Amino acid sequence: MVDQADTRSLPDELAALFPEGGDGRPLPPDLPPGELIWADESFARYRLSTVRPALWLSRDPAGAGTWARYRALHPETGLWPLLLRPSDLQGGEPWETGELAPEPVSRVDRHDARALMAEWWAESAAPSGGGHDVSEQLLPFGPDFPGLAPRAVPDRPPEEVADWLAGELTDGVARLGLVAASRGADALAQIGWMGPVNYSERTAPLSAILRSWEDRFGVRVVRLGFDTLDLSVAAPPKTPEHALAVAAEHWSFCPDSIDQGVGNLGDYARQIVGHHSWTFWWE
Repeated sequence: MVDQADTRSLPDELAALFPEGGDGRPLPPDLPPGELIWADESFARYRLSTVRPALWLSRDPAGAGTWARYRALHPETGLWPLLLRPSDLQGGEPWETGELAPEPVSRVDRHDARALMAEWWAESAAPSGGGHDVSEQLLPFGPDFPGLAPRAVPDRPPEEVADWLAGELTDGVARLGLVAASRGADALAQIGWMGPVNYSERTAPLSAILRSWEDRFGVRVVRLGFDTLDLSVAAPPKTPEHALAVAAEHWSFCPDSIDQGVGNLGDYARQIVGHHSWTFWWE
């Protein structure tokens, strides 16, 4: 529990992130300089984009321990921290430019992780117009999604692993973002991150899959870039068989990370055995 002597009422610029105005939500007095970021209306799909800001963004890069401090306060503040790395250090895309399409978090509830991955697997596994065959890349699996991997037992508390990864990813460039979200997975829909725009026109489906990973693997959303996503993993797969099943989910979620990386599920699975972070990138 946060020591109330070290807190004050949520400042106006952060209270604006909440539908109810953030009444009764505390925040430490050391909030760095920053500003509210509104989604550019040209990207908007829902009225939400014009009702309230998408997020709060620090003016300067996040310092050591900043992410962990705000993560620990999330149960009281309702603000999930993100390390936000711009694609262009001059223009600050997509954060400063508001290239975001916020969605109601209620839309995340409409999606089933297994059904989504089965659909995306089928689309990506189908031969392309040029006749590209990915069947060998997907061995030992075939054209049908093999199903969700079993849940795993965390090595350490998910919050502890997330704090560790945030420390590793604090690079003097990424800024602190604060999002009004009850869990990290929902923060993507809340801000309307469009990193995988070539694969999904909506962010809510991605949040639904991340919810499933939070529940089964102790995943936490730590850092976002223009088209990159970094997750901490408290319960990674420990055996080659389990890692293959997880690798299949990763390929369905983000084929580029494997196709343009090691090239096949088998080699990728060997990389994630016991590994406490997952990184995805889309072209």
